[in-house]
Amino acid sequence: MKYRDLQIQTQRDTPNNARTEGFAFLVRAGYLTRENVPTKLGEYALRHLKALSDDESFLSRLFLKTIGNDQDTFFPISTGTMEVALCPQCDYTEMEEYAQFQKKPLPPEKELPLEKVPTPDCDTIEALAIYLNMPKEKTAKALMYTRVSDGKFVFVIIRGDMQLSETKLKATVGDVRAATEEEIVRAGAVPGYASAVGLKDALIVVDDLIPQSQNLVAGANETGYHLKNTNYGRDYSAEVIRDLVQVEEGDPCLNCGRRLVILACMPLASGREYDFKAILLALAQSHHDEKGLTLPHPAAPFDVYLMHVPGKELDTRAKAEEIYNGLQSAGISVLFDDRDERAGVKFNDADLIGLPIRVTVGGKGLNEGMVELKPRKVKENQLVPIDMIVKKIKSILD
Repeated sequence: MKYRDLQIQTQRDTPNNARTEGFAFLVRAGYLTRENVPTKLGEYALRHLKALSDDESFLSRLFLKTIGNDQDTFFPISTGTMEVALCPQCDYTEMEEYAQFQKKPLPPEKELPLEKVPTPDCDTIEALAIYLNMPKEKTAKALMYTRVSDGKFVFVIIRGDMQLSETKLKATVGDVRAATEEEIVRAGAVPGYASAVGLKDALIVVDDLIPQSQNLVAGANETGYHLKNTNYGRDYSAEVIRDLVQVEEGDPCLNCGRRLVILACMPLASGREYDFKAILLALAQSHHDEKGLTLPHPAAPFDVYLMHVPGKELDTRAKAEEIYNGLQSAGISVLFDDRDERAGVKFNDADLIGLPIRVTVGGKGLNEGMVELKPRKVKENQLVPIDMIVKKIKSILD
């Protein structure tokens, strides 16, 4: 492919909307516009990645540090669009809203009688725990929704020290929305002071830790009052018992008990469905230096950046064209910079675009039957006989 055919436009300055170095270099190298739209070069690179994906070992061949499970693959990056739980010990990996962990029940207690107590201005778990001088894990948190499909009132209970995963809830009961105050009151509950005790016409759903937790404080369904010593099974029951809570940093891994970490990530694949644009960004973020991209083989859209330096005595462009055809015939993909541009500009653009190998055809080398070869990640150039260039390139790529 020739440089001018792809209409490559490189930039010397970093775009002011760049959130990552990888994105900045993709824009500067001409793979993406500032608006994150693939250019002709970008489209070519994406088609190349898609062609590679026919191989089951696709992602492992791209030299990316990814995390994942049997279904999903993620690339950790500070600007990632999702949070992922990871166990550093056993590599358990799951999206935060789906992740499970080892829950620790409180020590078992003898069930105590219900006791209604005044709790003025205690319409949050935090205020309630402070007022009653007890830990939040001894409270029951109520969350109220309405199921979209049939309008059913859904009353959810989790332990007060935990957070609900709405994703887990929706996977359990279907799509829901927050219940209105009218819907809450109609079910016999009171906002801020609600419990499952005495509810009518409600689908009660509890986290699986609730049946293992005795004598929790819950709302009395009366403003300004709570019930001490509520117990699942004795005072109320549920139609559904499931894991409903969201994992947090430091929770013990479901498999090995090691503390989980939460990482911001970008999703790369779900099964064999790949987000090739995200993969291109991950490649750029993983493979760059201060001069530009350093894309590895076979991830790079071309193996070789071929350029000629105009000479005073020899037709370097014609010789470069000859080498271009020879490399292509040998199955080596080439981006031929056929512009009549200054050598410094071409060298800078070659570094930005970041292909594995640069080959330079110059007058001085041609006088000796040589061309200049430089792997992108190596500082020194080397002179290679023209008739050995194919063999040399293949040895580097292999």
